[in-house]
Amino acid sequence: MAVDNAVVAALSDRRLGPEHKSVPPAAWGSTVREFLAAAPGLDELQTPVLTIDRSAVRANLAVMADWARAAGVRLAPHGKTTMSPQLWSEQLAAGAWAITVATGWQAQVARSFGVDRIVLANALLDPIGLRWAAAESAAHPEFEIFSWVDGVDSVREMERHLADAPDGVRLSVIVELGGPHGRTGARGVEAAYAVAEAVHASSRLRLAGVGGYEGALAHDRTAEGLAAVRRYLDDVAVLHRRIADAGLYEGGALITAGGSAYPDLVVERLAGSADEQGAHGVPTTVVLRSGAYLIHDDGFYSGISPLAAGHTDRPLRSAMHGWARCVSRPETELALLDAGKRDLPFDEGLPVPQRIAGPAAHRLPAGAVVTALNDQHAFLRLPGGESADVPVGSVVRLGLSHPCTAFDKWRLIPVIDDADAESPRVVDFLHTFF
Repeated sequence: MAVDNAVVAALSDRRLGPEHKSVPPAAWGSTVREFLAAAPGLDELQTPVLTIDRSAVRANLAVMADWARAAGVRLAPHGKTTMSPQLWSEQLAAGAWAITVATGWQAQVARSFGVDRIVLANALLDPIGLRWAAAESAAHPEFEIFSWVDGVDSVREMERHLADAPDGVRLSVIVELGGPHGRTGARGVEAAYAVAEAVHASSRLRLAGVGGYEGALAHDRTAEGLAAVRRYLDDVAVLHRRIADAGLYEGGALITAGGSAYPDLVVERLAGSADEQGAHGVPTTVVLRSGAYLIHDDGFYSGISPLAAGHTDRPLRSAMHGWARCVSRPETELALLDAGKRDLPFDEGLPVPQRIAGPAAHRLPAGAVVTALNDQHAFLRLPGGESADVPVGSVVRLGLSHPCTAFDKWRLIPVIDDADAESPRVVDFLHTFF
């Protein structure tokens, strides 16, 4: 699997402008390639700024590729996390089996950059999206797209919109199994099996596998949460076996699950179903869809991922940081920074102050914490702090939580060589499509 490298490379010929947060006005009108040729430093960008650490991305890419390979599963990383074709290209080059997306439009973006195998981990019921998928499949037989379906009524709706699709085109669908109080997905194996029978009877759809999202059923690693995830994944395996035994699959089958919180449980409960040669029945590929691993974080995933520091000898590293300038010290124990909800993620935890940027001798006082974000300000509380601890004009590096809601706030994200360096250099820019 690959992307169109020429289309991806052409992103460097896009011109910089005022629509790109943090880029200095002096660079407006230059191409990305021209600006990078001068080897700019991070301190040449305006604050606030979100950065991606190149060394951490490369390390995480290798960690996850090796882990999935050793576990006997394929990796279809969730591209919605970054919506960055440049990063998708790196993931595919490292051996990813496909790119996962969440909407028809995201699938179209991925396809426009040449991605030739896409998992659309959601129901595709929009008539425009369905007709696009059918037309693209007819025009390019090598192109593969798998979407989800979780109800017999959804099967009928898809068939209705595909009635005038090109002759012979049948879209591949995966029956989604849900769980109590979860998100989408048929509730229970019996309901999901009925969906599989409806797909098998369809002249416009092809039953390609089963799957779902276990992350909707727990949000921690308590015994109760882990047990709920295991029960769910066991049901996915039962559903697959029942469909296979009934002969409803045409050719091979996929079993797909996995976010970035419980990939170890997906492997534990589902990897044994992998049988790509079909030696014991239907050829079966187990596909893990983790997306946040590439960027990781200093918040939610650092606490729940089995590949985080403290849980493995080769941990993932946070590759994203916010950099915000102190613009006010109105109280002894309060510093206001120039980054807020418009700039940094906050839904899975507030930013974590880590250090003062640059060679300054000042260090953050013990107990420094961000307690709130406004649209454009962060409230940095400094228990017992003095003005010298975080002087007005100083820049604070912030650890962040949840890459899925970090990337979507930036059209262009600087990539630096090393976030721990005294003077990081800007080595690339990631273009995002949200």
